Amino acid sequence: MEIRRFGPGHRRAEGPPGTTGMTGQVIHSDERGVISELAFSRHGLITPHSNPNLTYFIVISGGGFVQVGEERLRVNHGEAVVWPPHVLHGAYTEGSEMRAIVVELPDRADSALLLEGTARESSGAGTGTTPAQGGLMEHTVKRDDYDNTEGEPW
Repeated sequence: MEIRRFGPGHRRAEGPPGTTGMTGQVIHSDERGVISELAFSRHGLITPHSNPNLTYFIVISGGGFVQVGEERLRVNHGEAVVWPPHVLHGAYTEGSEMRAIVVELPDRADSALLLEGTARESSGAGTGTTPAQGGLMEHTVKRDDYDNTEGEPW
């Protein structure tokens, strides 16, 4: 059995240039993908950027905002955002904190673009690829539908 530690005491400042108020820890990294835990302080920001990997940004506590292309929406714990490959994306918080698990899955043709837990930025130029179109799913849960006995804030 192998136990991988992450969370307080294991995180370090990470993210693309310009990222502030965010620390993280890679939990797993190999040619199949990367799994990381991110912690945003109040007013934390991952600068909008793109990479060649299909990425799932899974909010596990707190909440904040995400960006896919030019679209920005609020996200809360229990929600996951899909960041398509080669599409500008980012995340930030305002007056709250947020923790997320990030799962990056490379396109098999681009699997060489994963390097020690960090996806290398790729413009897609000269690769014959067309940037994917991304978007955020409509928030379907309403405040009245939320079960506050779970002990988590809305």
